[in-house]
Amino acid sequence: MITSVFKKSTPLNYILVVFLILVFFLIYQFQDLSWMNMGVMIFHRVGLITFLLASVFITNFVVKKNGLSKDSSYTIFFYFLFLIFFPSVLDNLNLILANFFILLALRRLISLQSLKASKEKIFDASLWIFVAALFHFWSILYIVLVFISIIFHVSRDYRNWILPFIALFTATIIFMLFSIFFGIDVVNYITKSVTVNFKIDYFVNNYQNGALSIFVSIALFFVVSMFATLSNRPLLLHTSFKKIIACFFIGVVIFLISSNKSNDLLIFTFAPLSIMATAHIELAQQKLKQELVLGIFILCSLFAFFSQL
Repeated sequence: MITSVFKKSTPLNYILVVFLILVFFLIYQFQDLSWMNMGVMIFHRVGLITFLLASVFITNFVVKKNGLSKDSSYTIFFYFLFLIFFPSVLDNLNLILANFFILLALRRLISLQSLKASKEKIFDASLWIFVAALFHFWSILYIVLVFISIIFHVSRDYRNWILPFIALFTATIIFMLFSIFFGIDVVNYITKSVTVNFKIDYFVNNYQNGALSIFVSIALFFVVSMFATLSNRPLLLHTSFKKIIACFFIGVVIFLISSNKSNDLLIFTFAPLSIMATAHIELAQQKLKQELVLGIFILCSLFAFFSQL
């Protein structure tokens, strides 16, 4: 029943997912209505939901444009379910922006397989990653994905290896101009950003701990499924799925090493997990098994969301 709703990609499904994101976003935001009295805070909330929705549809674009799924709307629905796992992420503008720019980079890197305008794609992806690092420094680790993509597709041209460094220089110049204009202490900013913390003891309550445990279990399920079925997928898509897997693990590393630890940091894993979850649900399997997986996922997401309010 549930799988049938999102089996096809229709405008109604997109409207439904947007509606669900808006409803859960407002449920979280309406816990404290003080922000409605300030124009700046209202603008802040509008920015939050705008970039959240943009992230969902960029992920959907990556999947559709590169043939990573059938003609379904599972990916955006799974993204929504992962998003409500940790409701506090709905109020973290820096991470939402960093993730948005990482998805722009991922879009360019996945499309690198066509070998068209490869230099432009490498430069664009690198620049987006360095811009993302301005909002959360450790998202700079996604530059590894750029070099992985170069190895997969265009490693023979030495100029492709230089492009990320040119993008770094460009992003540095932009940041320096930005810091001068807004009076930002560059040394203090870098000192605070470049810190590492491997401790996972940040939980305010047991529900956050429980949400993380459930999330890890679900993530492992879809990752193992992807590894187990990768060889059975079209050979043309292997490198794309490998980049998706790498994207997920880089997101995990960012979560593990970031100093300001919180469940919100797992936002970097939502897009790759949504794509892997879609790949799993679209496998030829019994209808009952599909319904069971999706039903459990929905219940876990709803429990995680409402328990942390």
